[in-house]
Amino acid sequence: MKAENKADGSEYKHTLNLPKTDFPMKADLPKREPLMLEHWNKINLYGLIRQKAAKKGRYVLHDGPPYANGDIHLGHALNKTLKDIVIKYKTMQGYDCPYVPGWDCHGLPIEHQLFKELKIAKHQINQLEFRKKAHDYAMKHVANQKEQFKRLGVFGDWENPYLTLSRQYEEAIISSFNKLYDDGKGYIVRGLKPVNWCYKCETALAEAEVEYEDHSSPSVFVKFKIKEDKQWLGNSFLVIWTTTPWTLIANVAVALHPEFAYSYIKTAKGNLIIADLRLAILSAMGIDKYEVIRSFKGRDLEGVSYEHPFGLRSGKVVLADYVSGEDGTGLVHIAPGHGAEDYQVGLKYGLDILMPVDSRGKFDATAGEFSGQNVYDANKTIIEKLASLGALLLEQKITHSYPHCWRCKHPIIFRATKQWFLNIDHNDLRKHVLKAIKDNVRWIPQAGGTRISAMVESRPDWCLSRQRYWGVPVPALVCQECKEEFFNTVVIERFARFAASEGSDSWFSRDVNDFVPEGLVCPVCKKGKTFSKGADILDVWFDSGVSSQAVLKKRKELGGVPAQLYLEGSDQHRGWFQSSIIPAMAIDGKAPFENVLTHGFVVDGQGKKMSKSQGNVISPFAIIKDYGADILRMWVASSDYNEDIRISKEILTRLSEAYRKIRNTAKFILSNLYDFNPDQDQVPYEKLRKIDQWILYRMESVRGYVEASYGTEANPSFEFHRAYKGIYDFCNEELSMYYLDMVKGRLYTYRSDSVERRAAQTAIYQVLNCLVRLIAPILVFTAEEIWQSMPKEKKHAACPSAHLLGFPEANPIFRQDDFTARGLKTVEQELGGFIELVSPAAKALETLRCQGQIGSSFDAQINILTNSQDRYTFLQSFNIELCEIFKVSQVKASFDKTKTIELSVKVDKAEGNKCPRCWNYSLRVGSDPAHPLICDNCLKAVS
Repeated sequence: MKAENKADGSEYKHTLNLPKTDFPMKADLPKREPLMLEHWNKINLYGLIRQKAAKKGRYVLHDGPPYANGDIHLGHALNKTLKDIVIKYKTMQGYDCPYVPGWDCHGLPIEHQLFKELKIAKHQINQLEFRKKAHDYAMKHVANQKEQFKRLGVFGDWENPYLTLSRQYEEAIISSFNKLYDDGKGYIVRGLKPVNWCYKCETALAEAEVEYEDHSSPSVFVKFKIKEDKQWLGNSFLVIWTTTPWTLIANVAVALHPEFAYSYIKTAKGNLIIADLRLAILSAMGIDKYEVIRSFKGRDLEGVSYEHPFGLRSGKVVLADYVSGEDGTGLVHIAPGHGAEDYQVGLKYGLDILMPVDSRGKFDATAGEFSGQNVYDANKTIIEKLASLGALLLEQKITHSYPHCWRCKHPIIFRATKQWFLNIDHNDLRKHVLKAIKDNVRWIPQAGGTRISAMVESRPDWCLSRQRYWGVPVPALVCQECKEEFFNTVVIERFARFAASEGSDSWFSRDVNDFVPEGLVCPVCKKGKTFSKGADILDVWFDSGVSSQAVLKKRKELGGVPAQLYLEGSDQHRGWFQSSIIPAMAIDGKAPFENVLTHGFVVDGQGKKMSKSQGNVISPFAIIKDYGADILRMWVASSDYNEDIRISKEILTRLSEAYRKIRNTAKFILSNLYDFNPDQDQVPYEKLRKIDQWILYRMESVRGYVEASYGTEANPSFEFHRAYKGIYDFCNEELSMYYLDMVKGRLYTYRSDSVERRAAQTAIYQVLNCLVRLIAPILVFTAEEIWQSMPKEKKHAACPSAHLLGFPEANPIFRQDDFTARGLKTVEQELGGFIELVSPAAKALETLRCQGQIGSSFDAQINILTNSQDRYTFLQSFNIELCEIFKVSQVKASFDKTKTIELSVKVDKAEGNKCPRCWNYSLRVGSDPAHPLICDNCLKAVS
């Protein structure tokens, strides 16, 4: 082999004389990775991993279930790969890490997608018929996604996942609900409250099913005429502001801030009341002149009566601290049926909760002339009506953040309906949840705890009922006498038993009397004895939220509650993390997780959200097809997931180049271990050259850094991007730039069984044996290829996979732990200064090369100058290794105590003649008449 070949093996032409294996280190990962998947499946690798003795006990990462409604996307790939890295690393550390993947199979996401495919609305198909189609649809996508996740190299119990539509899981959902109901002790309540309502999907939505997007709304300032009273002049008005004119139909009050100052002013458009903080808005209304009649505090106006501008009813002034002085008029119109804050004010003042809007977002007959109109379409006609009555002071358009349905993407409305709620404050549940979040859970990053605490503090009661077809029914009975819904423990228990044997369809297929206990009387009206079944469906977030009951407690290998880790996107602070901890705290009195790790979202190269309309979506399968799954996994590991994670073709190209550096480094090492038997050929540590000891010292430093980055018991940091960078830098710098390039001469030109060559092989074998384990959690396929190709010690000869290896333990000998105590310098301290001189020496050699004085670096000699007597003495004894370090034929040492720099280099042309075998210059070339062309070193190799 020629000495100028690159140390990373990218130009290495030698045919590898490796033992025959299934996976030699060749290129074309997209084609070779499936072969490894087949190998793992054949040997039942996950089963073998589970059989390993766990020295450190159990570590459970509980899988948050994705929806079974389409191909996986890059967000799925990011999430599942992060989980897999954690599990593989923890397994290598010596933990028992069972991984049970799961799928969310019910609810609006699946129902919405299926209705799109069927091209019908829910009223056009029988519910049981649709549920059968939805079941088959979900199972089809579970099977599809399962294979896609396996293609990423994710290990798990894929043949026994948890599915929220399985009979065992549905039984657990119903039983968990029954524990919360607990014979009407308070957690589950019926209420008429405003909820997020999607009129397109015709259902209530959970907070986590709402996303905020920019929306253009009409901004109107409206006069409400004050009822005649001796304290008011005639023609007096309250001035309100709203961006939802359609909600004026349900207005019953106007709220003022009790501490704000308000002015009663005389204008050409009437005598108006407006907050002093907002008087500047008058000019936009065309009011340039006004006279202040009187001033008030908001509290002074409580109880003032007014007429609805359409004459629908009378209203009154109420007080509310949430009234803002930053926009509007300081007077807020109140419709308790259309907003959470309005609803609370309504409860305080005993206001009517009006709901003139039906499930499809249209006004009913109580809305008079607006009956039948869609609420958003009605905005225009309502504004026109206000203008015709002289009640409209100003109309504008504003763009603001507004809630939309996360499935159909349409703006939602707030609509008071009778729903089943989980009372978040019953038995101080909210306080207990907040305490557990603060005291019993580690949040990674730490800000996650603050974020979810703020959300729990302000969240409303949990609306559990949905007006859908697909999911677990809310097991309520409807009294035929009073038409009220209620629960009964016996009914719920019977439903749970039927679900365990027949599935939740039993609620619809069985007669109501199969569930009703004999002699049941309606607890509401106290006389009804005939009943029908409720038609609502449980919130899908409740399904996945009780997975701690349905999975962690029921799967023996998982060991119960709490799991050691939940790992999901940061949006789950308002989603699955809340829906998991709330029922767990109510049922078990403890959080279902000890640690919670969150990651950001995938965005394009410019940081923009990915969307089909933008044309910037990248499929994970396109990446796998072009690069292989290990590049996709490396993208995950190399990214700081605390932020949004960018991806583009340019980023993937850079990553593939970095991957080749790691891969080619391993290939080069393998190409020089073809004749190495670790049990017979390893050289004792004390007989290694200093530079061999140095690379093992550096390897130990990297091993410790990577372990700390992956995470330790004391600090579960999970900083995979730091682990990746440590591995890459080690391959790119210490190995490729320095050590492997330095020892090529020994590997190529020394006698095959010489101590010098075996010493270099010993070092690179130890490096590779460590490196294959460091990369295994990230580069699962590449690690397997390396393991299948590398020579092994007898104790590991029968190990069929890299993923059955342990994580490399600290080696105190390589780390030279006792050197300081013995008063010795470590190899890092001895060689560090010389390694730092390699770069300036290379620049000086390049200068000579450009001047035509040398060709190869072996044409040169280096003179190292030092002002340290200790350094000089060391240099005198270290001459041969310095030639290897600097890749030159000769190194001389000079001592000059007048020098200001401890170490410096000077380069000259080498002395003697060039050996054609090793390319080194030597004064001893031709000293043996039998071999007149070669040097002493080569003479030893060929003799």
